[in-house]
Amino acid sequence: MNTRKNRTSLAGRTARLALRWAARARSVLAVALAMAWSLPAAAGEAAFERALAEQARYLSSEALAYEHGEGVPRDQPYAALLYCESARLGDTEGMYALGWMYANGRGVERNDAYAGTLFAMAAAKGDEHAQRMLRYTGEYTGDVPDCLHTPSSQIVQRWPVEALIARLPAARQAVARMLAELAPKYGVRPEFALAIGLTESALNPQALSPKNAMGVMQLIPATAERFNVGKPYDPEQNIRGGLAYLRWLLAYFEGDIALAAAGYNAGEGAVDRYRGVPPYRETRAYVERILRHVGQDRHPYDGRVVAPSPMLRKLRLALEQEHES
Repeated sequence: MNTRKNRTSLAGRTARLALRWAARARSVLAVALAMAWSLPAAAGEAAFERALAEQARYLSSEALAYEHGEGVPRDQPYAALLYCESARLGDTEGMYALGWMYANGRGVERNDAYAGTLFAMAAAKGDEHAQRMLRYTGEYTGDVPDCLHTPSSQIVQRWPVEALIARLPAARQAVARMLAELAPKYGVRPEFALAIGLTESALNPQALSPKNAMGVMQLIPATAERFNVGKPYDPEQNIRGGLAYLRWLLAYFEGDIALAAAGYNAGEGAVDRYRGVPPYRETRAYVERILRHVGQDRHPYDGRVVAPSPMLRKLRLALEQEHES
């Protein structure tokens, strides 16, 4: 491998890189437990950071087990995916371990550019071993594997919902299980339902927002009435109302998770008006959190629930005309 050059400029680049990935990690739903309306800002930030670190450490420990076949079948490619998700959440160990796998072609195709970036990220967070590895990985490029942008679908498939629920605070586990069990009855995948419930209220049945959104699924009075929720602070009624709305939104936006999530946050009317995710900062961040947790952008839907949004047809026509021209 080549000797590293321009170490001074590298320090600045790696610091900026680490900060950028840390900022991205803050959008991940796994740390949305701290976003309940009842938490003061300082307490919410502290809980946010603790949840982030706990999630990342768990993924690194799971990756280590799969890497070496300790208690589970050895599966180095899957270990690399877990390390990558841990690194995406800001875990130094995940960054270093994935860098090592790319540097040595262990479970992944060897890629010194990826290894160098991952070692640089870990070094910027104070890892001395990663700092020493930088001299072997060639010129710094900033290249990163795709898994640092989007969670692998394999993690969603092999990481059961029950494992996520088991790591929630005890007071929220019963609500989470109810949500996960009811979701399929409304044609909603449990991971999508949990993503909404966690982001909306941290699964707090008594949550009340400044806009009078109520309960686990944060139903505003009009939505509660629309989906026949007479007792919005009853967890089961509230969850059923929220799931009914999600089923409606998925049909209305033909399975587009980003549009359905945007509709849940800002209303389907706003999505129609802006012909996509509205340009509201809160809604954009909300949609990003949901997509990062679910790890995919499409969802099955029942077209019998409601006719699709006319906006979708107009968009398709516009795209067809643009393609023809």
